[in-house]
Parts: sequence; C-alpha cells; structure tokens
Amino acid sequence: MTKARLLRLSVVLVSIFMILLIIVYWDNVGTAHFYLHTSFSRPRSPGAIAAGEDWETLPDVDDFLAKLLSSNLKQNSSIPRKTEQLLVQGSNKPVVSNLEENVRGYDWSTHKDRNSLDQEKLQVERQRTLREFCANSSFTFPTKERSFDDIPNYELNHLIVDDRHGVIYCYVPKVACTNWKRVMIVLSESLLDQGVPYRNPLDIPREHVHNTSTHLTFNKFWRRYGKFSRHLMKIKLKKYTKFLFVRDPFVRLISAFRSKFELENEDFYRRFAIPMLKLYSNHTNLPTSVSEAFGAGLKVSFSDFIQYLLDPRTEKMAPFNEHWRQVYRLCHPCQIDYDFIGKLETLDEDAAYLLQLLKVDRLLRFPPSYRNRTASSWEDNWFAKIPLAWRQQLYKLYEADFVLFGYPKPENLLKD
Repeated sequence: MTKARLLRLSVVLVSIFMILLIIVYWDNVGTAHFYLHTSFSRPRSPGAIAAGEDWETLPDVDDFLAKLLSSNLKQNSSIPRKTEQLLVQGSNKPVVSNLEENVRGYDWSTHKDRNSLDQEKLQVERQRTLREFCANSSFTFPTKERSFDDIPNYELNHLIVDDRHGVIYCYVPKVACTNWKRVMIVLSESLLDQGVPYRNPLDIPREHVHNTSTHLTFNKFWRRYGKFSRHLMKIKLKKYTKFLFVRDPFVRLISAFRSKFELENEDFYRRFAIPMLKLYSNHTNLPTSVSEAFGAGLKVSFSDFIQYLLDPRTEKMAPFNEHWRQVYRLCHPCQIDYDFIGKLETLDEDAAYLLQLLKVDRLLRFPPSYRNRTASSWEDNWFAKIPLAWRQQLYKLYEADFVLFGYPKPENLLKD
C-alpha cells in the first residue's frame, strides 16, 4: 500500500511540475523567448533586478518562475533570429490608403542629428520629476495610491510586450502610437506577410496595427497563464525595458478632436458625435451616417467636445475613450517604474536614442512624423472661444498628466 501511495504522490508532483512548464512555454513567441538584450547606461531604477542578480527577495512562486525562465537564456541565445537582419530595407514610403494619413501626410524631410539635447540627462530629469510627484503625498489624483496588484486586468490592455527583445511599451493614443505599435510588431515578429515577418514598419497596414489580436498585452496574460499571470507580469516589469511616449495634454485633446470629429469617422460619429450633438447643440433627428451629417453641415464643435469631457454624466456612462483618457489612467506611471519617457515634442531625438538603448537601431528606423502634426502653438486659437471656467475645469481634469510628465501649467489659458 505504501508503495502505491508513493507512486500516486510522485505522479501528482510530476503532473504539477509539467503543468507549470506548459504554462511557461504556452506559446511559441512568448515567455520561452525570454531574450534580455537591453541594458541602459543610466543607473538602474531602485528595486530593478537585472539578469543574473540575486532573486532571493522575490516570493517563492516568482523565484521559481524567474529561475526557470533564466535557465533557458543560454540555449535561447544560441538560436538564430530573423530580426538580427537589417530591417531598414524594403519600401521607403508607405502606400497611404487611410484617410487620416492622406490628410496629414508624412514628413519625409531629412532630420539632421540634433546634439542640443543631452538625452541621458533628459531621461534622468523626466524620471526624477515623475518619481518625486508620485511620492509627494500632497499631490493627489484618482488611483494614485493603488498598488500594481490593485489594477484590474482590463486596465492593463495598453501594455504591449515584446518577449524577443525584452521590451514593454505602454501606448498612448495621439502620441505616435500607430508607428510605435508598428515597431513593436517588427521586433516581436507578431504579424506575418505571406508567411514572412514584416521588416519595414511602414509596410504594415494600419488596420492590422490597431487590431487587438496583433499584440501581446498584459490583460491577455490571465487567459494564457491563469493564476500565475501577475507573477509573470511582475517578473517582466523587473527585467524588461519599459517605455512610453507622452504629449502636452491639451494639445493631445486637440489632436484627438481633429482626427475623430473633423474627419469622417463612422464609428466615432455614432458612438460619440450623435450624443454630443443632441446634448450640447440641441439637434434632433440626426442622420445615421457620418457622410450624410457632414453633407448637411452637422459636425461636433470643439466646444461640444469640451462640454462632453467636463460633463459628470460622461464618466458615469463609461470610462473615457482611450483617445482622450488621461495618461496616468492608461499607463499607471506611479505603479510601473518606466525606464524611458519619450515626448512627442522631441519625438525624432527620443525615438533615435531609445532604439539605440534597445540595441535595435541597426534593425529598423522609426517611421517619419506627420507633416500636419497638431502643434502647441495652436492652443490659443483652439481655446479662444472656450469659457475660462471650462478651461480651468479641464486643467484640473488633466492636471496629473501635466505635473507628472513635466508640462508647464498653461497660465495664459487659465487667466483672463
């Protein structure tokens, strides 16, 4: 009897171990490709754990998974990878079929290297500002005091993971996220064209770029890894290079309005424009299609849009759409210690520096900027007809994004 019990116990233990292995090796381009190619010359963030450092401070499950994953580094590093080829080859310009890209166009002018910015010092300053205000108890905003474990999975859907190069990108709509998503697709080889991974970011069709099935994001971990999903997230957050790009909050709002309400967008017309026109412009019997509405001169005004953002009923119905949701709600900068903070205002310099730090600058170039990008200098004109009280309320709504990412308070818009 004793031997039979020992045999059954051994079978159970072996089965549990095999289940853990299956969880870790769940998909082909997943944790099994746990490449750690990235290293920053700047000092590591407090608490960051790099490959080969002491893992004894992690909980038991984290410790087991981390050591199991790390044990495969040597054998994985010997596997030839297609992304080690030069990826800058291929078409030089995109086939522009999307209306928004047609309207804006690409800036194909040559950008000379600008040495006026000391990128390393700039990153230290941006991260210092962020950490100081996250630690400042007198500066408060919703969700600030949450821990990472308090963040529900559905709020982690903007964190895109590239296991091939050890990179996590939190995308912010209206901050060059289309092209950064393209870069992530090329690096992770998550999308194929006739059986071959894309090599040139601009060859990737826009509709594929924004397809949620294209990217591995944190909110998908629960489905793949079950109860171990949070442990794996924490390990990757410690070991991977994490970055995001931000933008002046008011300028981002103008850009969102331009692309979603000044251009014919059927989805945004039905979901947002029709309610705005009814609530704030007293229109009734509105056309069901955006083309009919535009033909009749029925468009959401910027004033309607601001009223919608300030209306307390908006958030009661549903959270802000990602195109105007605050960055602190999209990327959780006080819960996640980002290694790199880029800004759209310095996109060319920041993108080039980041690709160097990730050691992928030989693989691809960051795509060119739009010619007709919304500029900070437009703020005065756009907000000229917005009442002062509304502007002040709007600032309070987005104040955390201004402060955390070092954008100056727009005093000229907040005073008579």
